[in-house]
Amino acid sequence: MATGAGPSGAAGARGRPGREPAGPIGAALRAADGPVDLGALDPAATPGLDGGRAVAEEEAPSLRARLAELQEMLFAHGRAGGTRRLLLVLQGMDTAGKGGTVRHVVGAMDPQGVRVTAFGPPTDEERREHFLRRVRRRLPDAGMVGVFDRSHYEDVVAARVRRLAPRAAWEARFAEIVEFERALEAGGTRVVKCLLHISPEESRERLLARLDDPRKHWKYDPSDVDARARWGDYRRAYADALARCGADAGAPPWHVVPADRKWYRNWAVGRLLVEELEALGLGWPAARVDVAAERRRLLAAP
Repeated sequence: MATGAGPSGAAGARGRPGREPAGPIGAALRAADGPVDLGALDPAATPGLDGGRAVAEEEAPSLRARLAELQEMLFAHGRAGGTRRLLLVLQGMDTAGKGGTVRHVVGAMDPQGVRVTAFGPPTDEERREHFLRRVRRRLPDAGMVGVFDRSHYEDVVAARVRRLAPRAAWEARFAEIVEFERALEAGGTRVVKCLLHISPEESRERLLARLDDPRKHWKYDPSDVDARARWGDYRRAYADALARCGADAGAPPWHVVPADRKWYRNWAVGRLLVEELEALGLGWPAARVDVAAERRRLLAAP
């Protein structure tokens, strides 16, 4: 992030497969190599944005249009036999805005080319399986954008904080996640990981808003209050995941998105997705028919 984190080629310099930031916002949001101090990153900051909310809202229509165009291009690429795809991983505390990001950012894309998966606690059957198995079943096909609202990172964050697995189990998962994500990228999947970074004060306000609005009572979960008591534990667990499964470890980089300002969160993730899709370097597939001949046929048809 601009507040202490930035682009780095250090992973590549050490002989590990790295990936340069796709563009300016990717560089501004990219988590620092090595240990990450989330407490030093302002959840209300607006890195990479000059001009504040007015500029973000002015850019919103063109940003949504460009995102829709690039996603359609990716979908067409898949229909033409291409293998590229994109996976957006959204993590964060409850109220950080994962669902809002899906509605306001991913919602700009054509639903037929997007697959959204909200991972809840694993079922008893899933607990008996390898932790990545349920994730593999929801990976995007060629030409698709996959979105994970929570993901395999719950198995090294929630499992750690809530003591759902012994330390030896979740410790071993870090290396497995790195290899899993490296294999995804080697196979043509662009992995974009975002931690929506919210302050406990803003989180409290959003929980109170749910209680104050009968239309949002269904969203309120008493366990969110319990999670607040372990805020520091979650922050440390996330910081560990960023350091051990980020660019410095040879995995796709993490992006820390300040999430106290919803309008900035949406602008930043939208801009990041545009940069990441542009980095795929795709164009429109060539016609598989004789366009001139088909035009003549169409004009001659009854």
